[in-house]
Amino acid sequence: MTKLANKYDSEERAARFGEEIITFCKTSRGDVTIGTVINQIIRSATGIRANRCETGGAGSKTTPRNKNFLRRKEARETKHWLRVFAACYPGKNVPLGNFWPETRKFVLIFQKFPAPLRFEN
Repeated sequence: MTKLANKYDSEERAARFGEEIITFCKTSRGDVTIGTVINQIIRSATGIRANRCETGGAGSKTTPRNKNFLRRKEARETKHWLRVFAACYPGKNVPLGNFWPETRKFVLIFQKFPAPLRFEN
């Protein structure tokens, strides 16, 4: 993962994460199964940032909370698909780099986001 000046900027962090996942997936070759898994990895990894962009145009008070739940769901889904990707290459050391720990950090970050919103009126 690329180092950021402000490591807590989740928007930029999610954007870079999605870009790096795409770059990684472009180098992976395989059969139809791998293609499907790669497609799911890209969709869920880039969905983390996409849901943040949709939060900016919120039409109601509950939209940001709902989008944060979706971001957490996308992060969990990315974690799942990375595990499936590694399982597609049994016995090989798949170079997932920092993708797994970064995805876990996203899950932990987005678990904290909705908590203050629950008590707003």
